[in-house]
Amino acid sequence: VQLVESGGGLAQPAGSLRLSCAATGFTFSNHVMGWFRQAPGKEREFVGSISWSGGTTYYADSVKGRFTISRENAKNMMYLQMTRLKPEDTAVYYCKFGSTWGQGTQVTVSS
Repeated sequence: VQLVESGGGLAQPAGSLRLSCAATGFTFSNHVMGWFRQAPGKEREFVGSISWSGGTTYYADSVKGRFTISRENAKNMMYLQMTRLKPEDTAVYYCKFGSTWGQGTQVTVSS
C-alpha cells in the first residue's frame, strides 16, 4: 500500500490550492479515504473524509464550506480542493487509508 500526495505549495490568503493523493497497492474504490494535516508544534488533525463512492463526505468544522474532497476511482486518485485559504491552514497535509499515511505535502498560506 502506498499513498503519494502532491500539489502543495505557497498560496496567498483567500487563495486556492488543490492537493492530490495517488493510491496504489489496494482496491482503492472499496474504501473510505481521509485527509489530515499537521501544523508546526501541533498534533495531526482530521480535515475530512470521503466514502468509497464519493457520495458522502465529512469535514472538520475549521474547513467546512472552504474545502472539498473528491475522488476518481478509475484513476485511484483522491483530491482536496482548498479555497479561501487562511494562514492557519498552513500545515503538512496527509492522505490516509487504514493505518497507512502518505509522506505529506506542505501547504503554506502567507502573503
